[in-house]
Amino acid sequence: MSTPIREQTTELLEAAPADATGVAQRLMPLVYGELHELAERFLRREPRDHTLQPTALVHEAFVRLVDQRRVSWQGRTHFLAIGAQAMRRILVDHARARQAAKRGGGRERIDLQDHLKVSASRTEDLLAVDEALHKLAKIDARQAAIVEMRFFAGMTIAEVAEQLGVSRRTVEAEWTMIRAWLRRELAETQAS
Repeated sequence: MSTPIREQTTELLEAAPADATGVAQRLMPLVYGELHELAERFLRREPRDHTLQPTALVHEAFVRLVDQRRVSWQGRTHFLAIGAQAMRRILVDHARARQAAKRGGGRERIDLQDHLKVSASRTEDLLAVDEALHKLAKIDARQAAIVEMRFFAGMTIAEVAEQLGVSRRTVEAEWTMIRAWLRRELAETQAS
């Protein structure tokens, strides 16, 4: 992404509270490609028969993003992180609906590797990860934000550090602790 587009995006986001109606129309072409890439990344982890398509996921997330009234946008990276969070919530809601339609079903083990990739049975995995993430948010909100940005938004350690205003080493150390905590938490979920 070129610097002028980054600057335009940041300017629009900072102006959002003053001109919320026009901002969305001007912002969409600037961030659509990145949001679509995020949506494709999310949906690659979903079963092949998933009913949501990347374009629909982007549009639903974008509607949720521009409808937010109490967000003080801090620039493009912040917008994309919140966009990833919106997509995660949409997919979790979708997974819950599918799970409810099946009336239960056993959860399977989630294979957490270097980048927290999950196993093929995505619906149950997504719900288990979401449940663990809510629990983590109650314990440490910053660590929950790191999971959202790393796992769901696909942000690098450097991008997460910039967004949180901390050093790369801090994010790396917390990411190591978070992965260990999540492995333990998801193993307990599987055992129950």
